[in-house]
Amino acid sequence: MKPVVLCGDCSSLLDGVVFEQQAVDLTFLDPPFNQDKRYNEWNDNLPQGEYWGWMRDICAKIYDRTSDGGAIYFMQREKNAEFVLRCLRESGWTFQNLIVWKKKTSAVPGMRRFGKHYQIIAFATKGKRPRVFHRLRINPPLPPGYKYERENGVFVTDVWDDIRELTSGYFAGDEALRDPSGNRSHKQQSPIQLLLRIILSSTNPGDLVLDAFAGTGTTLVVAEQLNRASIGIEIDKINIELIEKRIAEKRKADCILSLFKDYECTPNLKAIWGTDGPDNKFISSYGHSDKQMTLNL
Repeated sequence: MKPVVLCGDCSSLLDGVVFEQQAVDLTFLDPPFNQDKRYNEWNDNLPQGEYWGWMRDICAKIYDRTSDGGAIYFMQREKNAEFVLRCLRESGWTFQNLIVWKKKTSAVPGMRRFGKHYQIIAFATKGKRPRVFHRLRINPPLPPGYKYERENGVFVTDVWDDIRELTSGYFAGDEALRDPSGNRSHKQQSPIQLLLRIILSSTNPGDLVLDAFAGTGTTLVVAEQLNRASIGIEIDKINIELIEKRIAEKRKADCILSLFKDYECTPNLKAIWGTDGPDNKFISSYGHSDKQMTLNL
């Protein structure tokens, strides 16, 4: 299902006609964190009250356009967990989990407190029960001291310590999108593995996935391969061009086929995956280009 990419402010576009045609089943919400970072078309240094009022308004608009039981995954800094949960509660959402995404690289050291080593992802639903929740099973390496191998993996918990973030240098690998100088085109790119887990957990094939701050389009790329419809909203015209190019070129680094084995202990995985798993020809088309994508602007 070809993704829909909308250019503009999500506050306005969420009121548009496109959301009257089909209810949203899953939203990934990864907004600017208000850390005074440089964005081409956004002020990332708003007064705190204004910023969180804006976030609450976005959460409320998404709630109104979400199917009964539909899900939202709201990612933020660990220090803002209190504000995230308040935004969701005040806009009608029902809290389910506070996911800890533990980073694989070194913790950011602190002078007066413990080093920071994770981000939070608040998982909430419209109503008390999710309309879809697949209990995924994974089989990560055994922790030190374990004597016996597992027979059938383990259920995914609320601590995700097996997904590497796209940091600078070596750890960004080929997946990170870069400019002609080799710098990452967007500093906060989410990895394919993260969106794969979220979409597999909370949608079925044919469902509609929304990314209200689409960035580099990772959500859309993963949703398309899993036979989910998707809408991405992005205010930055440069990012829009990057997303459209990424969807059209189908890079090898974006292919999710190699990640099928991560969930092979999950019952009925092919049906959840939605495209016959590793046998799907459309997903295989992502493997034809080895070149690193750059955007010449």
